[in-house]
Amino acid sequence: MKALVLGGGGREHALVRALSLDPGVTGLHCAPGNPGISALAENHVINVTDGLAVTQLASRIGAELVVIGPEAPLVAGVSDELRRRGIPVFGPDSEAARLEGSKAFAKEVMQAAGVPTARFRVCRSPSQAAEALTEFGPPYVVKNDGLAAGKGVVVTDDRAVAERHARECGRVVIEEYLDGPEVSLFVLSDGVHAVPLLPAQDFKRAYDRDEGPNTGGMGAYAPLPWIPAGLVDDVMGSVVHPTLRTMMDRGLRYQGLLYVGLALTSRGPKVVEFNARFGDPETQVVLDRLASPIGGLLQAADLGQLGRAGPLEWHPGAAVTVVVAAEGYPGEPTKGDLIGGLDHADAVEGAYVLHAGTAWSGLRDVKSAGGRVLNIVGTGTDLAQARARAYEAASRIDLRGSHHRTDIAEKAAADQT
Repeated sequence: MKALVLGGGGREHALVRALSLDPGVTGLHCAPGNPGISALAENHVINVTDGLAVTQLASRIGAELVVIGPEAPLVAGVSDELRRRGIPVFGPDSEAARLEGSKAFAKEVMQAAGVPTARFRVCRSPSQAAEALTEFGPPYVVKNDGLAAGKGVVVTDDRAVAERHARECGRVVIEEYLDGPEVSLFVLSDGVHAVPLLPAQDFKRAYDRDEGPNTGGMGAYAPLPWIPAGLVDDVMGSVVHPTLRTMMDRGLRYQGLLYVGLALTSRGPKVVEFNARFGDPETQVVLDRLASPIGGLLQAADLGQLGRAGPLEWHPGAAVTVVVAAEGYPGEPTKGDLIGGLDHADAVEGAYVLHAGTAWSGLRDVKSAGGRVLNIVGTGTDLAQARARAYEAASRIDLRGSHHRTDIAEKAAADQT
């Protein structure tokens, strides 16, 4: 099949890479893509939230599968337009994508489905926010009700910071803090059948020891040797299938990726959030471990054929990804600096570079063009070897003022030895 991936970040580079390894994929395109992706796919410069532009491109190149990476095209209805034109697409339609587009809607669905989650209140004014903050107490969890590119959540012990975030966002969801480690579970869904992928863990805080502000994610690893046995089956039964049924009851067939963000609390697993697309940077490690061809799986989600999918196959060993961020991230990142050492990083055994926020500078040079600039993926027989390779490759990158966390998967790797 010919496949078109929408997006231009590290998640999309990982998706393109996985599709390039699928023998059933005969042609690869990406819009808008990035310099790293251009080595694997033909890039096209279009507005990926414009459904007409996307369908015209998909028709012109004969795409038999369109994979939507970021959330904005989903909420904008690009999937709806593609399905109207009869073009298979991996991604829920705009109404179903409200599971990510509105935190309040997601909580409403969780309540109706009986999904275990944090107690919450939807607040539309500073006075309502103040009451909710008093009710739940610190640590305060304040979530922008709409899309915020992975940075709409504030978790803080400082009430003034929480109140300021609520004022700046307007409509927010304020909820009780969930204790325990967090786990990301990606689930492929055709609306009725669901296939779970490998659980992963990402690191949201900007700096080591989980200090600093929340980010889009500074690293991730998989598999998770410490999670309870049977966790995935439990979550499929208590969260995923009830949610899909509740959506169907509302006339919303959920076809695409359901991202289940979990907190493994002292009272059992609870849902922190739903997203309507692959998480970034967890995708980079989960897809690295996937041995089953991915193209047919993603197409089956649109065609209602996931029930025919057999057990997925996974590569043995582990994967760790380290995000190299630009100076100033997650505030105002510096852009336009030349990036050196890319070939040297790729030369590390068991490691490779995924481009997340890059652009061409002239014909051959690559420059920074975003906050999270590169994802360095290391693989190995275990987490210790995977993270050693990832950090060796990261040390070879030359980007002025850049920074990265040094503790990605550190505890899990130590516990494994």
